[in-house]
Amino acid sequence: MRTLRTLLAIAAIAPAALARASEEIFDFEVLRYEAKMLAARPYAPLPSTVPQKLLKLDYDQYRDIRFKPQESLWRRERLPFELQFFHPGFTFDRTVQINTVHGRRVEPVEFSSSMFDYGMNKVPSVPSDMGFAGLKILYPLNKPGDEVGVFQGATYFRFLCQRAFYGLSARGLAINTGEPTGEEFPAFREFWVERPGPEAKGLVVYALLDGPTAAGAFRFAITPGADTVLLVHEVIYCRRNPAVLGIAPLTSMFWHGKNSNGNFNDFRPEVHDSDGLMVNNGAGEWLWRPLSNPASARIAAFSDENPRGFGLIQRERRFEDYEDLEASYHLRPSTWVEPVGLWGRGAVRLVELHAPDETYDNIAVFWVPEALPAPEEPIELSYKLHWFIDQIRPPAGYVVATRHGRSVTQERDLERFVVDFDGAYLSKQGPDPLIEPVVSVGEGAALVNSTVQKNPYNATWRVAFALKPDGTGRPVELRCYLRKKPHGLTETWSYLWQP
Repeated sequence: MRTLRTLLAIAAIAPAALARASEEIFDFEVLRYEAKMLAARPYAPLPSTVPQKLLKLDYDQYRDIRFKPQESLWRRERLPFELQFFHPGFTFDRTVQINTVHGRRVEPVEFSSSMFDYGMNKVPSVPSDMGFAGLKILYPLNKPGDEVGVFQGATYFRFLCQRAFYGLSARGLAINTGEPTGEEFPAFREFWVERPGPEAKGLVVYALLDGPTAAGAFRFAITPGADTVLLVHEVIYCRRNPAVLGIAPLTSMFWHGKNSNGNFNDFRPEVHDSDGLMVNNGAGEWLWRPLSNPASARIAAFSDENPRGFGLIQRERRFEDYEDLEASYHLRPSTWVEPVGLWGRGAVRLVELHAPDETYDNIAVFWVPEALPAPEEPIELSYKLHWFIDQIRPPAGYVVATRHGRSVTQERDLERFVVDFDGAYLSKQGPDPLIEPVVSVGEGAALVNSTVQKNPYNATWRVAFALKPDGTGRPVELRCYLRKKPHGLTETWSYLWQP
């Protein structure tokens, strides 16, 4: 899996070969048919129309090209949503065609260099039909003129809720992510945006996806707020079935946190966009998997049937957890995938790669169906993407911290884990001998001891346990939760420990 940063080299996609006429009729069924016809033909990447002078710009030169706010689409009409556009150049070597839809009529958005302030750059001669590198959506989320979301680069997009800073990203589709054969990156090649009404609280965006393996039609119904929600409906047609088809993929960064023991030579206690994977499976069980920065790539799969939800969560919300005034990691949004309808059997797959620093997006999670239909048969489903600061939590207790290490003075051959739980019920309970930890240890190690105690300083409950590895060095699956028979009191902490 490549990182989002390295994806910039393949990020933006060429415009559609045929110009969109204003008299064209458009709806999702038209888009779906176009995707089906596209998948019936061999994949043909469209050539780049971006001049070499733009591609030779360095990072700072490219950032000096800015969209002029007064050129924002729909600003003069004082509509609640506005669109701005990204200029091609630097590593954005391909472009997308962007259209607006009013009623069912399509109107292409024409590229013009007059939309941009080129700063210290000499304005190059550019084709009038070059297209854009992506689009930005503005909405008065906290104040007028705020950004609420961006579509830019392959099928990447990311959104904000109130009070949030940009963090993790979502994607339209993940293909062979984490596979030894290498990942494929399909791309959105064209967008259509419905013109909003004067009192609109939401915006609808359509996208056409294409890549060597698959083509697809997407509809995003976007409702910004304290919980910004995207209702996604997609239809995918595979030219050939890949080894791994990832639905509703999320991509994030985890460099180091409380469960990290390495020397990162960093002044901040923690650095991550997300600190855990949360899953609410079809049986109603809640799972929490702390993220890690492994020395080498590793993959975990959580088998399920008709999942209720999964997502990458930023639970640590105190500034003191990060001490970063610039990056504001404590205000990075969490993203939760809520399936609409029944998704059948499959697995939530977590891919963790090594990140040498915080510029690498080294975490990916997505749903993998157990079986795919025959090539060219549609894969159709819907889901909601929630972007939020205030937590979605399991109804029972939940994990608030994971720590592990070894004692330098006693039993140096044991690995010690400390897991802290919190929750409305637990915080109100005094010390109770009937509350017990349930710790499961997979092959590769043995449980030596475990304890649980109420923390008198912050009202959480701490489970501490020690393991002895068997010397094989194989990864060990760990699980832990609190119960008061016959009831489970918390979500299940799940962890993969590499001795």
